[in-house]
Amino acid sequence: MDYLSSLMTVCFLFATVVFYITNGEPVVPALFIFGDSIVDVGNNNNLHTVVKADFFPYGRDFVTKNPTGRMSNGKLAVDYASEFAGFTSYQPAYLNLNTKGSNILNGANFASSGSGYHDSTSIQYHVIPLMNQLEFYKDCQEELVKLVGKENATSIISGAAYLLVDGSGDFAQNYFINPILQNLYTPYQFSDVLIEEYYNFIQNLYALGARKIGVTTLPPIGCMPFIITKFGYHSNKCVETINNVAIYFNKKLNLTTENLIKKLPGVKLVIFDIYQPLYELIIRPSDYGLFEARKACCGTGLLEVAILCNKISIGTCADASKYVFWDSFHTTEATNKILMDHLIPTATSLLYSNQTVR
Repeated sequence: MDYLSSLMTVCFLFATVVFYITNGEPVVPALFIFGDSIVDVGNNNNLHTVVKADFFPYGRDFVTKNPTGRMSNGKLAVDYASEFAGFTSYQPAYLNLNTKGSNILNGANFASSGSGYHDSTSIQYHVIPLMNQLEFYKDCQEELVKLVGKENATSIISGAAYLLVDGSGDFAQNYFINPILQNLYTPYQFSDVLIEEYYNFIQNLYALGARKIGVTTLPPIGCMPFIITKFGYHSNKCVETINNVAIYFNKKLNLTTENLIKKLPGVKLVIFDIYQPLYELIIRPSDYGLFEARKACCGTGLLEVAILCNKISIGTCADASKYVFWDSFHTTEATNKILMDHLIPTATSLLYSNQTVR
């Protein structure tokens, strides 16, 4: 298919999405989310872990003006994705639900901040490993059957969209600060290990009925304020040696995804490239109406994250809307909105197209 035909197809699909949304119907029956802190909306709140965000100033610009467990000042990109799909309420943090019932009819979020493809990432932070998130999803399926019956539950499961966002913590919060892993693997060998975990996870998710699955690439990890501070050797520029590892991982992710598509009949598996748009945003923030990409908003903007980003953090900015990063690992609501706007064509293809867009 040539470029013009592809563009026309995406425009048609986008128009279809808009039609459904403006008519008050979500374009898919449910959305299920797995992964790490980029998409966690509060599953860590009641865990005994330091990787949580259920306190100020996290959430200060969210719609409720309260911390929810989101690692940002406001909405995450997945919140914007939920809105784009036509949902009028966000998918809840599954572990925070006292009562499942109708709360899970539009899907659920199983993501856990500090998690990763590699079990050691989750274990050291006492959070929910990816495969355990899948076990919670199985429990969610059983709850759906109780609620709407097996036939309707099956229809929801097969028609739902699934999102997997993982891998950043495996490197930024584990490998590059873990001498044990560094002695076992080069960063590229460790990437290969993570890709095997990704391959297995998608097969298991498919076996549970998922057919529309979106997966994000790694972001430019070397541009995170924490990483520049720790590994930049007094430079304010992105650590390109670490970015090169993310680029390698993303190439392997694309190749492995192509193999999975060939292996799994009827799967619609798309890759959301967040590396390139975020890299461009960091390199040229003023092009997008932002002005600060080296330092985060919270505290000094160089190291603060999770419990170190708190209401007494000295230096926290008054207006996060001009910053790329909220804390030293995570992006602001403003950045999340820009990213989601960039990803709309891919999101549209996941919801409607029979073709895989990468």
